[in-house]
Amino acid sequence: MAQAFKREDKAKMAALLPQTRGHVLEPWAAYWELSNRLGVASAAEVQAFLARYAGTYQEDRLRNDWLLLLGQRRDWAGFAAEHPLFRMGDDREVRCFAWALEHQKNGPEGAAALVDLVRQTWYAQRDADEGCRTAAERMLAAKQLKPLDIWRKARLSIEAGRTRPTRDAVEMVSPDSLGLLASLQANPARFLADKKMAISRSGKELVTLALVKLAASDPQAAATLLDKKWDFQLTAEERNWVWGVIGKQSAMRMGIQSPDALAHFQKVSADSDLTDDMLAWKTRAALRAGAQARWPLVLASINAMGPEARKDSTWVYWKARALLALAPAQLPAPAAMPAQRAEALSLLQSIASVRGFYEQLALEELGQMITVPAAPAALSFGEKEAARTNPGLQRAAYAITIGLRSEGVREWNYSANLAKPGGMSERELLAAAQMACDLAIWDRCINTSERTRSEIDFSQRFPTPFRETVLKRSRDIGLDPAYVYGLIRQESRFIMDARSGVGASGLMQIMPATARETARHIGLASFNIGQLNDRDTNINIGTAYLKRALDDFGGSMAMAAAAYNAGPSRPRNWRNGPPLEAAIWAENVPFHETRDYVKKVLANTTSYAALLTGQPQSLKARLGTVAPREASAPPIDDKMP
Repeated sequence: MAQAFKREDKAKMAALLPQTRGHVLEPWAAYWELSNRLGVASAAEVQAFLARYAGTYQEDRLRNDWLLLLGQRRDWAGFAAEHPLFRMGDDREVRCFAWALEHQKNGPEGAAALVDLVRQTWYAQRDADEGCRTAAERMLAAKQLKPLDIWRKARLSIEAGRTRPTRDAVEMVSPDSLGLLASLQANPARFLADKKMAISRSGKELVTLALVKLAASDPQAAATLLDKKWDFQLTAEERNWVWGVIGKQSAMRMGIQSPDALAHFQKVSADSDLTDDMLAWKTRAALRAGAQARWPLVLASINAMGPEARKDSTWVYWKARALLALAPAQLPAPAAMPAQRAEALSLLQSIASVRGFYEQLALEELGQMITVPAAPAALSFGEKEAARTNPGLQRAAYAITIGLRSEGVREWNYSANLAKPGGMSERELLAAAQMACDLAIWDRCINTSERTRSEIDFSQRFPTPFRETVLKRSRDIGLDPAYVYGLIRQESRFIMDARSGVGASGLMQIMPATARETARHIGLASFNIGQLNDRDTNINIGTAYLKRALDDFGGSMAMAAAAYNAGPSRPRNWRNGPPLEAAIWAENVPFHETRDYVKKVLANTTSYAALLTGQPQSLKARLGTVAPREASAPPIDDKMP
């Protein structure tokens, strides 16, 4: 049935559906069959499905699909009737359709509170979608969104290389500009060279779009053109935005010869014109400015972020660090210093825990080490039984065990987090996590347990499957087993047959070319790619590569983790520049995936070390510093893939 769904074989699904009656996966089979022909299904068929499978993930999943279709059809009566029953509420396009309907129903004044929600949701979407565009168009027509709001959507989209959302936004405010938009998207440098003046509003915005697009690939070229030709022709807001993009793109070229990103950011006359993402890169550039980070700029940039961004543990931590660094210099009066320090300590205390990278660093700033928290009270038989007999968890676990991992994971997450308002209680989450642990479904064990805040079970969050194999192999080749576990946890969540979109396989997510070269390097003559899903072979090759990376980067766990994720050539470039705290270096890694990966692997490693040794641990000690390769260091391992 699943294969027929993937092939969109409607006839096959219709023929197979009666055979699934009474099976544990019947709701999935029925969902596949109906969703594949939802565009031609009657409302009565949909309602019959929703009634038959009431309370299941599949009911709400089909309701999600149906709401999207109703919105696209502008069937507002049908949408209004169904939307209050939508439990997941996690589809951005559905939300936008609902806001568009509310705007239509209550009028501009009644829906005024929705404007910021629509704007931010629309901005956050990478691809074009009808729901948010519909809501934005209505609010633009009501003059609740300004043309500038729409142009900013175009700027965000063109910087990300998203052609369709850029076109949609420009079409809303200046349909006559679509021809010029196409030419600047094709070649922004030529467009800027050919265009002489920017007088009209649309003309200025098109130049802004061209400069933004050029900056995404060549920030210095964009800076030169803005300085020499376009600066005086653009508004202050447009100039600030472009300088913000140029500064961001320059900051992201870590280790590559490029102008000082901060010099570009300094040309911004008002930080309020910058996005939180631009301000984040301004902060990172200030942190990376040398042995003494430019702490006043760090503090100012963080303070300029929006309220939600400032709550992120990343910026809470660095704001606290800036306050501590600036207290003696900015506030020489003894009476004033305690207040500065008190604010910093309050910020650190607000995030300090064992839960993540900056949370652990905050603990250490407060003079504490990372230890295993006290285990929660043992789960009762009744708590375990409630999880074991939960129909959604049962169905999800069964789907995962027979190879329908994607379907099973979605239903598991729904059952734990969305099936009832607020999701499961902490004790229910612990019981569900334990059920997954007992079934060796390690990813659900970890992810479910991580949702608890007050009751933290380290044995669930940091399981140690294949312990004998991992410990022996790690010690045989001189690796910290906590580091190996920390990396496996991030790579695969201990899913042995995990396979990434780019072809990485197994527990340690090894690419075929990396596997072949590493097998040759360690003398594994009989290796073939089919062995990558073998547990022991995968661990042998993965640990060998990790040790090779660690040796090549002089024992730096942060750089070796970056090399494991992004290949060794990139961190070799990224290390060029002033010596830095490894935390600052990691925060400046230009790829979001790799930046997140390095921080999580190191935090995982520290937690695993506390668990495996029973001793307090230091994340700071594991991080150390990152500096250019010393001349006396051995030659780089240029054969390492």
